[in-house]
Amino acid sequence: MEESFKPSSYKEYVAGLFAGVATVIIGHPFDTVKVKLQKHNTTVHGITYRNGLHCTARILASEGVRGLYTGATPSFVGMAFESSLLFGIYSQTKQLLQGGVQSSGPQPQVIIPSAAFGGAIISFVLCPSELVKCRMQIQGTDSLVPKCSGYSSSIDCALKTIKSDGVTGAFRGGSATLLRESVGNAVFFSVYEYVRYYMHLQLKTGSSDHSSLVDMGIGILSGGLGGVAFWSTVLPLDVAKTIIQTAPDRSYSTNPFQVLNSIYRRAGLRGCYAGLGPTIARAFPANAAAIVTWELAMKLLGIKNN
Repeated sequence: MEESFKPSSYKEYVAGLFAGVATVIIGHPFDTVKVKLQKHNTTVHGITYRNGLHCTARILASEGVRGLYTGATPSFVGMAFESSLLFGIYSQTKQLLQGGVQSSGPQPQVIIPSAAFGGAIISFVLCPSELVKCRMQIQGTDSLVPKCSGYSSSIDCALKTIKSDGVTGAFRGGSATLLRESVGNAVFFSVYEYVRYYMHLQLKTGSSDHSSLVDMGIGILSGGLGGVAFWSTVLPLDVAKTIIQTAPDRSYSTNPFQVLNSIYRRAGLRGCYAGLGPTIARAFPANAAAIVTWELAMKLLGIKNN
């Protein structure tokens, strides 16, 4: 059984790293808008954005395109490492649970635990990198953060956080991140695997001359729909995580369900889904790019994606 996946094990992590870089390049501007909407539209003070376009227009008017990539440095580092772990762990855990036997179709009893396990592991990487990213993103346009207490860079933010809150402060919002990633990735990979499987069945009679183009099209659709399903399912947890990680008061609750309850009482269901527009707008292209990049890297590295 070891011979079936051990020789290519490191390659799956390399392919995942490239997928992470592609995700940030495509998706970070949408993420910046999402974080600002979540912070501003669920708190009592500060400007309330009408929608994602209103928020984007204000950022571009005052900071230019660069403002949309605020906090991108920790995202590149975090997402590259996170995607490397996620895709690598998912692929190897799936092969381990399959026992080296090729299945005729998707197996939920294999996909769900493999994806949830990978999501749980990467949450420990994502939590500190997203904390820095979110704290950087809420600065700038319409900032609720006083300039005197702002951060000059991602490194400055990380150092100040550790200095004031200790190493454990970097993992603030960890429970919300763990829940979001384990549940979300179980949904993502389930949708991805089933859409990919049924599309290949439907297009099995297609010309071999166009196989690469067909594979790319399937990757775009399966990855994009998987991303939309991920965020549609766990966005409230992400809203809670943003509020927890950007709260200036260290005594603020870190229980995501208590935070969501507070948001619901103040802003209703709409508050729990703050940032839905840019999140869904980001989810399809960013995850489509991740899957296409991952599958292409796997093919170039000589790994068969089962």
